[in-house]
Amino acid sequence: MEDSPLWSRRGFLGMGVGLLGAAGLAACGDTSTPAPAAPAEVPKELIDAAASMKGSALGMLSQKLYSEAANKALDASVKKFADATGTKIENSLVQADAGDVVAKIDAEVKGGVARDLAFMTDSRFVAQFQALGDLEDVSDVVKALTAKYGEPTAESKNYCVFDGKWYAIPYHFIGIGSFLRKDWMKDKGITPKDSYSWEELRDLCLAISDPGKRRFGWGMTVNRSGDANGMIEALINAYGGSIASNDGRKVTFNSPETVQAVAFLGDIYTNPKYKAMLPPGVAAWTDSSNNENWLAGILGYTRNQFSVYADSKTKKNPVYDNTHVFADCTGPATEQPLLLGQSQGFVVFKSAKNAALAKLLAQYLVSAPALLGVAKEAPGLALPAWEKVWDADPFFTSGDPAFPIMRKITQLSLPLKTKNGLEFPQKASAGQQATNSAYVLTDMMQQVVQGTPAAQAVQAAHTKMVQIFNQQGQPQ
Repeated sequence: MEDSPLWSRRGFLGMGVGLLGAAGLAACGDTSTPAPAAPAEVPKELIDAAASMKGSALGMLSQKLYSEAANKALDASVKKFADATGTKIENSLVQADAGDVVAKIDAEVKGGVARDLAFMTDSRFVAQFQALGDLEDVSDVVKALTAKYGEPTAESKNYCVFDGKWYAIPYHFIGIGSFLRKDWMKDKGITPKDSYSWEELRDLCLAISDPGKRRFGWGMTVNRSGDANGMIEALINAYGGSIASNDGRKVTFNSPETVQAVAFLGDIYTNPKYKAMLPPGVAAWTDSSNNENWLAGILGYTRNQFSVYADSKTKKNPVYDNTHVFADCTGPATEQPLLLGQSQGFVVFKSAKNAALAKLLAQYLVSAPALLGVAKEAPGLALPAWEKVWDADPFFTSGDPAFPIMRKITQLSLPLKTKNGLEFPQKASAGQQATNSAYVLTDMMQQVVQGTPAAQAVQAAHTKMVQIFNQQGQPQ
């Protein structure tokens, strides 16, 4: 992501207050966006339930979406709810990849000044907040939503539930995809497939590269970024390694499988054989860089949330029509991609002064009419997290060829298993989420790129992980 302050303040004070658009991360073309469509009406039952709260205020945090228009669509829905219920809602954006977001919010909760409601990526943050004692039990809301909308996405049942209680309300499913330039593949006589091994992908990226034409096949960095973290961990998992044991309690990173994966990935960035497929400056990329370069048409492959796909579609970038979406890569430990996706989940903080209103707002925002405006501005990035919401509007079922693939991922029978006994998703772990937030994986790969043997770098990373798990109350 681009460097920016952690908090970007935006206020909604009922009717008559203008919306301040969030700073978007559009990578190319015109970054201006039209005003969002009129948001959905607030159901009467929610208005009635909020009647006693008229005149009260609510503070909300929104994890920044990689679409300015999607952020504005969410703003409009929040304001619609505030106007309909006669309440005041202040919404602020949070930059999730800032690295210290958990510590800052925890301090606010402990100091009694935190917002009432927030949505955060479940697999990255919920376990950390729950372990810190920052979250309210929201099982009552999830029970009510299940009765109305059916089952939530499969992965959220792992990342939002602790000791049988829900501590986050599934909001929307985040599509994560791997993308290839099918026109470049066609030029080389290569037929697209639904999945590849990591070795196949590496060789394909080299085959479609042509620096003279500004075609660089491998569009991923190992510099500190969320996208690099996700790619490194996915590759290690496919090789049969993992940060922790299946129960999330014990660090198991230093294994032969992990060393093999790290050596393979490091070779891509250090072996002269692959130099032609590496874009200029890739060693210093941040989270917005692969978005920008993909949308600029110089990358043959990247792995990203569906933000980059959404941008190419909504802005009519020619890259969209030349994009082949596939379901991640396999490795020696698995013949099936271990892609689970993620969900944004609403959490209510312990210091919430208006928890009841926060729960009502969450119920409005997860509904199909309220989600639709966000989803249309971020195709594939914001998809339903609830079974019946998928079927509530034709856009969710047929708005894009990639949507049926994403829906199948939300309904996977979990866990997915590797040949050597790993299960994904593993038990939600504060230590594992804190490890990713500390960028231990990317720092390890930087050491490898600079010449440290893979086995030595893995051992050093393992030691750091042990320290982090101990700090998170998971003694090793």
